[in-house]
Amino acid sequence: MANTGFLSLCAYGRVTGLAVEVGAGVSHATSIYLGHTWEEATYRLQVAGGSLSSYLHSLLMESPNDPSVLKALKERKTVIQMKKQCCYVSIDFERDLHDQDYHHPARFQVPDGHWITLGKERFCCPEPLFQPKLLHHSSPGLHHLAMQSLQKVPDHARKDTVGNIVLSGGSSMFPGFPERMCLELNTLFHGTGCEIKVQASPERAIAAWAGGSMAASLTSFQHAWLTKSEYHEHGARYMHKVF
Repeated sequence: MANTGFLSLCAYGRVTGLAVEVGAGVSHATSIYLGHTWEEATYRLQVAGGSLSSYLHSLLMESPNDPSVLKALKERKTVIQMKKQCCYVSIDFERDLHDQDYHHPARFQVPDGHWITLGKERFCCPEPLFQPKLLHHSSPGLHHLAMQSLQKVPDHARKDTVGNIVLSGGSSMFPGFPERMCLELNTLFHGTGCEIKVQASPERAIAAWAGGSMAASLTSFQHAWLTKSEYHEHGARYMHKVF
């Protein structure tokens, strides 16, 4: 067992930094220093891939598409595939929302052979990651949670942590997401002398798994195994003591 933020950092070859994870059920911003996860610097956002899929469905049900064609959206896997294939994060959401010149329609063929056209839905779908209020959440956006996490890190560790901001999780794969996160963080840190850079590996969708494989292969990790006999002797709570 290990913190997924730490494992995501490992996938980037680091043990210090900030991991911004956007998965299927939840998003996290976690600061780690020399392999140690700062629990007080870990923030959770209840907006992630699943809620974005539901939001896309509701947006399309209100779109000008033929209602008979939209019946195909009852299949959740169709909505998920559409989200992955067509949606992206806007660099300037308010501009794109109000200026139709920035709407770039895309067409998606549903399993029954009909086509659905996505306009502003393409960039409205992921926007709740930065504006959770769109889904009626009171939490700050993921970029604000990332800043709050960095501010909780002790002074002596902050410079190294700020210098290693990494993305992970399948819902971080939206085109434009790394650029928007970098832009928002640089805006929040304006005037502090910090230039934020966000690292986004093409394989970041499986970063936690890759990092786990790497960490478990290290010789220094071998003392951390919990044997079956130890588990039976001490019980499940013993895992928290070991790990």
